[in-house]
Amino acid sequence: MNIKEQVTSMDAIVSQGAIVDAVKHFFAENATTSDYGDAATTNKSQMVEKMENFAGSIANVNVIKHHHSIVDGNVSASEFTFDFDMKDGSKIYWHEIIRRVWDEDGKVVQEEYFNAQ
Repeated sequence: MNIKEQVTSMDAIVSQGAIVDAVKHFFAENATTSDYGDAATTNKSQMVEKMENFAGSIANVNVIKHHHSIVDGNVSASEFTFDFDMKDGSKIYWHEIIRRVWDEDGKVVQEEYFNAQ
């Protein structure tokens, strides 16, 4: 499996705002996630639920910008900026690095988020 192609495809879907679709398509069933806010998931279904809840709370997508991605073996790092207006009136601005570990089938088995601000 060509991990670089998988990264390019996944980042393109995320850039379009289809974050839930990206998780559904690219995550392995046993994928884990963690972020700099100490939130974690232990499998794909938890991450899908988390992303569905998050996406449902967005009022307006101001910007989703993919800056760069790098791939080294089965590990990738993608830099994104996300700018959202939320339904509760709050604003979210994240500039982050998303580090992913991929399995031999081209599925994400681990995803971590790092604050790049």
